[in-house]
Amino acid sequence: MILRTATRRDLPSVIALLTDEEGTTGPASVEVGGAYARAFADIDADPRNEMLVLDEGDGTVLGYLQATYIPGLGRGGSERALFEGVRVRADRRGSGLGRELMRRAIERARERGCTLVQLTSDKRRAEAHRFYASLGFDRSHDGFKLTLR
Repeated sequence: MILRTATRRDLPSVIALLTDEEGTTGPASVEVGGAYARAFADIDADPRNEMLVLDEGDGTVLGYLQATYIPGLGRGGSERALFEGVRVRADRRGSGLGRELMRRAIERARERGCTLVQLTSDKRRAEAHRFYASLGFDRSHDGFKLTLR
């Protein structure tokens, strides 16, 4: 397995992972609209963001997450890493890929000097919550979101 920065070519696979959580939508059936292309370009150009994919070694995307590095005055002025959109292909879950994706992403954050990794997860994703707990994540806060449209 290779952990690498996502490229524009990976965008259909990433969108498939994010939009079809329970299935295995093929990337060929995903339409990459302008909003996705713009978002990808914006994230890719931002040095405080990286989109990481777990690649089977042949270009097949098996997992994804977006890491955002946030500077702050708390925790002694250190950065923290925020992981969003953590996904592994449904047909490959339970095989250790998610654990490997997270292990490598956490190590990248540590190497960058982050002192904390945080993430949010939809309350309905009980399996994901058990997974994060097994990695040592604590339920330390309640999160709040405000949908603007």
